[in-house]
Formats: sequence, C-alpha cells, structure tokens
Amino acid sequence: MSRWFDVMGPVPASEHPELLGAPVRAALGYVPEAYVFEIDPTISDTDALCQAHGLPLEVMGNAVLVTGRRQGEERRCCAMALGSRRVDVNGVLKRRLDVRKASFAPMEEATESSGMEYGGITPVGLGAQWPVWLDETVRDVEWLCIGSGVRRSKLVLHGASLLALPGAELVEGLTR
Repeated sequence: MSRWFDVMGPVPASEHPELLGAPVRAALGYVPEAYVFEIDPTISDTDALCQAHGLPLEVMGNAVLVTGRRQGEERRCCAMALGSRRVDVNGVLKRRLDVRKASFAPMEEATESSGMEYGGITPVGLGAQWPVWLDETVRDVEWLCIGSGVRRSKLVLHGASLLALPGAELVEGLTR
C-alpha cells in the first residue's frame, strides 16, 4: 500500500455504508475491494483535497458527466481521468458521442440523474444511461481516490477494478 493510503486511514467501504451515497452502496458488489475515508466536505474538490492532505494528483480520479445531442437525441457518458490530466471533451468525447457539441452536464442534471452530490460524483453506481469511459492511465493506478457519491468521503480502489462496472471501457486518448 502506498504512503498516502495509510495516512488517510481508509476502512472497508462495505463496513461503512453510512459514508456512501445510495447508488454507490448499491453498486459495491462491482468493486468489493473498495475502501472509504471521511473528509471535510468543503474540500471534496480534487485540488483542495490534495492541497489539504498532501495527496498526489496522480492517484486522484475525476469523473465528469458529459452530454451532447444528435437529431434531438441526448447522448451521455461519464469520463474518468486522473486529476493530473484533462478530458478531451471537444475532441475525443465529441467524436465518440457523435454530437456536434459536447459539454459538461449542468450541475442540476448531473446530481439528479446520478443520485449523487456534486463534488462526490463517481462512476460507481451510475445507471446504464451513463456509460463509463476510462482513460487508460486510470487503469494502472494501484490505489485510486475517487468520489463516493457524497462530498464528505472518498472511495479508494484499484484503478483497474473500474473496468468491472457495467458499461465501462477503456478509451484510448481520452485525456490530454
């Protein structure tokens, strides 16, 4: 286990469902090795959490919900990237979604459709309407820190385990 993991003191997520959003609790079977640790909800954003606890951006996972329209049909995905990288919304995602314009889902839509708090959105527990597209660098992180469905905690799991989620796939070149 890495040093940052030990410092944060995570506990098995299955033993602390009170620290998870309802959709995440329901999906723990896909990521049985997941851990969780509690944080101050005011620092749930990646940069703030890293700064407050000295966590490296290379172990932080950011999930962004992206939408676009084509011939009146809404198309969506959850793009998962490391905190040190940026999702290529106007290139790769726009082409893969086959839309004229791709953009981040508005906060109200993101929280309502995911059932999660803004700042805690995670691919774990997203419904089938949000296929999960992972940057290949995410897969290679031994212990990845991601949202837990709520702002007051974070999940920690093997990056490769996200591929066990329904609708999850690696997308080459997803980030810059």
